[in-house]
Amino acid sequence: MHQKSQGWLNGLLGVIIFAGSLPATRLALRDFNPEFLTGIRAVIAGILSLAIIIIFKQGKPEIKHYASLAIVAFGAVFGFPFFTALALQSITSAQSIVFIGLLPLSTAIFAVIRAKERPQSKFWLFAILGSACIIYFIYLQTQSKNDLLGYFWMICAIVVCGLAYAEGGKLSRTLGGWQVIAWALIFSLPIMLIFTCFYLPKTFHQVTLSGMLSLFYVSVFSMFLGFIFWYKGLAQGGIAAVGQLQLLQPFFGFLLAALFLHETIEWQFIAISMAVLCCVGFAKKYAYAT
Repeated sequence: MHQKSQGWLNGLLGVIIFAGSLPATRLALRDFNPEFLTGIRAVIAGILSLAIIIIFKQGKPEIKHYASLAIVAFGAVFGFPFFTALALQSITSAQSIVFIGLLPLSTAIFAVIRAKERPQSKFWLFAILGSACIIYFIYLQTQSKNDLLGYFWMICAIVVCGLAYAEGGKLSRTLGGWQVIAWALIFSLPIMLIFTCFYLPKTFHQVTLSGMLSLFYVSVFSMFLGFIFWYKGLAQGGIAAVGQLQLLQPFFGFLLAALFLHETIEWQFIAISMAVLCCVGFAKKYAYAT
């Protein structure tokens, strides 16, 4: 039980770190195009990962791990950053943040498919209720703003990220939490370096301090440090169970968006956040098979 509690703590730390990703991406997009931003954040994180692997003298993963690492790389290193960057060109960070609340359901589904987890039936009830609260919040926030293309890219991001979370959580049980994201970034490095060079801006004169700080955050914290806690938490506490903590990420994200992007928090935010918190608590209670 201690290990599961530790898993929830690590998962919560990961969620708090991830909560700043979309507001930071939104700020970075003021100075960088989405393609370059997707590439350069992966390159920076990949170089950091390579240095850490060398310093700690980590051996290469076994060949049987390569397919899982490829899935993690596609979903977490390329897919989620790229799709969210495309979405944030046409929708606000507030709108995009709310979609993150659908990640727990996506992660839980892939946890069953890829990691063979079997949560109790009551778990699915509260997972779906929590997601329904998020969907209702999306409706409240976006009923007067109908940018279907932005929503489409966010749904794509949620699907590939849920797959990457489940696959990475499963692999972390044998390879280790930080090793999973590190090797996924290293394997992606040559391709992402080419991708970055292809979309290299002609000039960087327009880059501001906020743009550079945002790039640093999404590269070091969102792409690497957050995953260390997140994948370790998934491995310790169960992918479907700890994945429910992502229901809280939109609310952490909204607080950051209000603080740094001056976006308004309405009364519905407080009410729905309380409902989601209850769903997370009950999902935790019924996550593990009896």
